[in-house]
Amino acid sequence: QVQLVESGGGLVQAGGSLRLSCAASGRSISAYGIGWFRQAPGKDDEFIGGLNNPDGGLYYSEFVEGRFTISRDNAKNTVYLQMDSLKPEDAALYYCAARLGYGMGFHKDEYDYWGQGAQVTVSS
Repeated sequence: QVQLVESGGGLVQAGGSLRLSCAASGRSISAYGIGWFRQAPGKDDEFIGGLNNPDGGLYYSEFVEGRFTISRDNAKNTVYLQMDSLKPEDAALYYCAARLGYGMGFHKDEYDYWGQGAQVTVSS
């Protein structure tokens, strides 16, 4: 199994940037497809984007509008979500997730392991 630990959440002013980290332990992230999701109060979970394995293909939801970037560092066994030009409506609890065997997926039910969540708050 793999464990995922998220960090990097916090408070940022609108228009600012934040980078979330998702550090894996127990297994190499190279064996997994990676997805990022978020949940805002009173709203449904949203798929943000994903990193496919083994080809490294990137997929983003339309609402990202080029503001978010997913990457990985195999040496650190970590994946990242870089968020720029943040808006108040981006405030949410952000999750990374790992999927073994079939690359990334677009739905929560497709993933096997989850991070604990990182809170992102955006002030006006």
